Amino acid sequence: MAPFPLKVDVSENQFTGNIASSPLTNLISLKFLSLSNNLFEVPISMKPFMNHSSLKFFSNENNKLVIEPAAYDNLIPKFQLVFFRFSSSPTSEALNVDIPDFLYYQYNLRALDLSHNNITGMFPSWLLKNNTRLKRLYLSENSFVGTLQLPDHPCPNMTQLDISNNNMNGQIPKDICLIFPNLDTLRMAKNGFTGCIPSCLGNISFPGTLDLSNNQLSIVKLEKLTKIWVLKLSNNNLSGQLPTSVFNSSTLKFLYLNGNNFWGQISDIPLYRWNDWIGWNEWNVLDLSNNQFSGMLPRSFVNFSYGGVLDLSKNHFKGPIPRDFFCKLDYLEYLNLSENNLSGYVPSCFNPPQITHIHLSKNRLSGPLKYGFYNSTSLVTMDLRDNSFTSSIPNWIGNLSSLSFLLLRLITLMNQLSGPLPSCLGNLTFKENSQKVVVPQAGFRSDYMGKVLSYMFGIDLSNNNFVGAIPLEFGNLGEILSLNLSHNNLTGSIPATFSNLKQIESLDLSYNNLNGAIPPQLIEITTLEVFSVEHNNLSGRTPERKNQFGTFDESCYEGNPFLCGPPLQNNCSEEVVPSQLVPDDEQGDDGFIDMEFFYISFGVCYTVVVMTIAAVLYINPYWRRRWLCIIEDCIDTCYYFVVASFRKFSNFRR
Repeated sequence: MAPFPLKVDVSENQFTGNIASSPLTNLISLKFLSLSNNLFEVPISMKPFMNHSSLKFFSNENNKLVIEPAAYDNLIPKFQLVFFRFSSSPTSEALNVDIPDFLYYQYNLRALDLSHNNITGMFPSWLLKNNTRLKRLYLSENSFVGTLQLPDHPCPNMTQLDISNNNMNGQIPKDICLIFPNLDTLRMAKNGFTGCIPSCLGNISFPGTLDLSNNQLSIVKLEKLTKIWVLKLSNNNLSGQLPTSVFNSSTLKFLYLNGNNFWGQISDIPLYRWNDWIGWNEWNVLDLSNNQFSGMLPRSFVNFSYGGVLDLSKNHFKGPIPRDFFCKLDYLEYLNLSENNLSGYVPSCFNPPQITHIHLSKNRLSGPLKYGFYNSTSLVTMDLRDNSFTSSIPNWIGNLSSLSFLLLRLITLMNQLSGPLPSCLGNLTFKENSQKVVVPQAGFRSDYMGKVLSYMFGIDLSNNNFVGAIPLEFGNLGEILSLNLSHNNLTGSIPATFSNLKQIESLDLSYNNLNGAIPPQLIEITTLEVFSVEHNNLSGRTPERKNQFGTFDESCYEGNPFLCGPPLQNNCSEEVVPSQLVPDDEQGDDGFIDMEFFYISFGVCYTVVVMTIAAVLYINPYWRRRWLCIIEDCIDTCYYFVVASFRKFSNFRR
């Protein structure tokens, strides 16, 4: 007979069913059991494994947790676990349960992960008291409440503590460094902690990670936290000027201070910093966005390693972009300078080969684009909205083969660009591209929070001065989801090739000078949700009320007086009524003048003039002079009435 296995790993499959009825519950000699990433139902009480006296390692991640009757509570297990991971699937319903009872009887844990479970109650300091050799405790994304109550004795073995994304509040205990003297990772983000950040946390072991973002902390001495490798203090109430020691630190590689109230100017920052552990130290992430920084951008700025992120957006920086600043960022991957007061040209020397995302929107940048970004073949996102760029779009943009995804639409040039639309934009392939900004954090790689771009394919060239016809090549953008050419001076007809835009959801051609008929082939597009051609010079019949076009109302076509057919009031099968075509300000109380009224008016005026002239010949000179004045007034009145009537008739005929 073969011996019972000591280790079973069935993770990363599609197994289903309640684990309580599985043969695994009979393998009482198991030491190692991993059920992670399946479709199992696993009792939160751990009742099926209570007799597994040899069990040391149990991993259950991303399965469905189920609650058993209260009769199974307070069961004393025969096992003493060393590693225990117990987290539900992100798609599972929240259980709102207390911490599992069997953990009260565990005294030998080294690593405990109860994240993503919505467990309620106070912070379980008794776990630390019972398990003095515990090294790693992960309790993120639960519903723990109250203040952080620490045990009354040091826990020298604890190296990693994660209680982020709970509902805890109050101040961070001042003795936290005494209780956890050997921490290298402390994550307490997304809670309600207030007050001061203990300066002793700057002594976290290298390479240290301190994440206190998304709280209500208000006091910090940044110069005391410069020995940390990853420092995240985003979205608090912190303020003050940045000490130069922050930028001179030989250790900091990831600094997130965004979403606070830091202020003042930033002086020049050294390109390199020497570190005895890693040699020449370069930045990976520097995020100072959404603060109150002002003044000019530093001329000498930091050097970035591969995958580098620099975000200075939503501040009050002003003046031109220094050439030294732009042209030495060779390894930068993400740059965001949007929502400042920057002015001047974009230096043509800015061509970092690694750049994938560039955001310069909502500044006062001007001039032609020329050759900036020319060799940035990895560029995925380019956001240049709301500046004062001039000239035309350079043709080389169509050669950026990776230009696929956009934050707020793919190529957003809401400026004063002019000239014809370049047909090379039809060369953009919009290939599916999963590139995101990723940065290593404390030994693992994760998405740069808040900077992951939506997978949205689109072109927005609205609010410019583009002229000429829409290139037929735009019909080659078969993967595009949004196309906005509104508020330009485009002429010519709508290309019938637009029927090839099989994925498009929004098409806006409004406020141009387009003419001709709307191509009937557009009804073949079944994905269209937004469509507007209002305020052009289009004519003929509206597209058939079929597929998506059956959902568009009259407002989509308004401002095109020669369009007819549903949903418009103009009926293409009948003679058009004049009152439907003449503007309201040319109407009288009784409607518009017609030809019969015109001829009658003309005849009456003509007869009055002839008879009056004949009568005056028989009147004495005194009256003759008086009548001449009257006749002149009458003739003038009739003349203006006839001319006005004729003009209205001419407008009607047109």
